[in-house]
Amino acid sequence: MGLLQLLVNDPRAFALLAVPLLYAIILHELAHGWVAQRLGDPTAREAGRITLNPLKHLDPVGTLMLFLFGFGWAKPVPVNFAYVHPFRLGLILISSAGIVANLLMAIAALLLLRLLRPEGSLETFFAVMARINIMLAAFNLIPIPPLDGSKILMGFLSERLQMVLARLEPFGFFIIIGLLYLGVLDPVIRFFRRLILLGIALLLA
Repeated sequence: MGLLQLLVNDPRAFALLAVPLLYAIILHELAHGWVAQRLGDPTAREAGRITLNPLKHLDPVGTLMLFLFGFGWAKPVPVNFAYVHPFRLGLILISSAGIVANLLMAIAALLLLRLLRPEGSLETFFAVMARINIMLAAFNLIPIPPLDGSKILMGFLSERLQMVLARLEPFGFFIIIGLLYLGVLDPVIRFFRRLILLGIALLLA
C-alpha cells in the first residue's frame, strides 16, 4: 500500500509510518555527505545536503513513488572521490555511512522501547522506526549498483571488477525493480535482516 492510500484510509497509521520512514531515508543520505565531508570532500556541504531539512533531500519522482506504491528514494548525496584519500577506504566508509546511520536509529528506537516501555501510539512509533531502519539497512547491503552494498564491495575489488560493477549502474535501478518483482531478492534481504537482528541482539543483550 502506498502512503497516499494509507493517508486516506488511516491518517493515524500514516503519521506513524511516514515520519520514521522519511527521516530514515533523510538521515541515510545525510550520513553519506557528513562522512564524505569529514574525509575532505566539501561537495555535499556546498550542495546544502548536510541538513535535516527534508526539502533538500527528497526526489520528486522517488517521493511520488513512495506515496503511490510504498517504494521510493531520496536524491543521492553528491560525492567527489577526487577529494578522498585513500580512495578504497574512503569508498567503504562513505558507502557504509548510510547503513550505519539506519542501524543506529534502529538501536536507539529499540533502546527507547526497552527503557521507557511506552504504550499505544508511542510504542508503535518506536517499533515502526526500528523495523523501517533495519529493512532499509538490509536492502542497501545488496551488492547491486547503485545500492550502498555495491560501493562497499567495490572497495575490496580489483580495478577491473570495479569497472564491471560501475558499468551496471545506469541499469541498476531496473535490475533491482525486476528482481524485486520476481522475488529473487527476498531471500537476500531476509539474510541481511537476520544478520542485522543477530548483531543487534548481541549488542543489546
